[in-house]
Amino acid sequence: MGPHPAVAAIRLAVRRVLHDILNDLHTPGGLGRQATGERLDRTAERPPSPLVLVACSGGADSMALASALAFEAPRLGIRAGGVTVDHGLQPGSGLRADEVALRLRELGLDPVESVTVTVGRDGGPEAAARDARYAALDAVAERHGAATVLLGHTRDDQAETVLLGLARGSGIRSLSGMAAVSGAGGRYRRPFLALDRQTARKACMAQSLPVWDDPHNADPAYTRSRLRHEGLPALEKALGKGVVEALARTAQLSRDDADALDAWACQAEASVRDATGLLECAKLYALPPAVRRRILRRAAIEAGAPAGSLFARHIEEVDRLITGWRGQGAINLPGRVVAQRQGGRLVIRQG
Repeated sequence: MGPHPAVAAIRLAVRRVLHDILNDLHTPGGLGRQATGERLDRTAERPPSPLVLVACSGGADSMALASALAFEAPRLGIRAGGVTVDHGLQPGSGLRADEVALRLRELGLDPVESVTVTVGRDGGPEAAARDARYAALDAVAERHGAATVLLGHTRDDQAETVLLGLARGSGIRSLSGMAAVSGAGGRYRRPFLALDRQTARKACMAQSLPVWDDPHNADPAYTRSRLRHEGLPALEKALGKGVVEALARTAQLSRDDADALDAWACQAEASVRDATGLLECAKLYALPPAVRRRILRRAAIEAGAPAGSLFARHIEEVDRLITGWRGQGAINLPGRVVAQRQGGRLVIRQG
């Protein structure tokens, strides 16, 4: 008799990602060749076994991911480890982190680390905690030379991310949600984006894995929590079942479109700069707005504007220097960056 269907589903999702990691590591050109359908020659000589880490909070999603990694990795000659991050935001969080680390070791993961971080205030509590967490995961991955860190985000998380982007009035890139592969060099991978949250919880129950339900996930003080427990259920009540699946599908379609527009903007950028590298307003004006605004955003970031603080309204103001020129003054952007029009050129630089 085979494993429980939920267990089989999470293992299959992890197995596919581990195969992708092996192909990317041992195929010249990595993702490029993989996208063309070429497969790795299994007879080729392999370097030492890569290390894959799982980021685990102790919740059902990440515990299910850890158990699947512990099961699948040895079968593919991959070393599997784990890391848990203590944000220090709740009483007893250090003890819980130690318990999670112990559970990861009991699954057979090695190395396992518990890392304590200090959460700042920039961007609000949720964004600050996320920034601190990813910085810690980056540091652990680099310290151990890990090829990849697996994250337990599910299809439900993806749907919530799309709705949050929609509520902020963000562009298509924000509506594309979380990427299956992200981070520098494709460090982060999300095997469960096609699986719902309930599948992960059922897998934990079937394997008698203890899980911890973070009270912050039910705290209405947090936007994502309100969306999860009030917003999405209201949408499903009004529109019927299938809202989560539809939002996740929207994320993938939006990502495909955003990738295509990003590539177009990258190719077009060289053609709208003069010999000194300044952006020419007339040539920018001739571009489609979606392409032009991507070039403007990229130029602002290169000048020193923090990407996380650069919003659509900032780019729209800069865009008006091109499309609605009335002799207006300079536009102040985050990071003390200034954009102004001078002699038919758009100058974006540190103020």
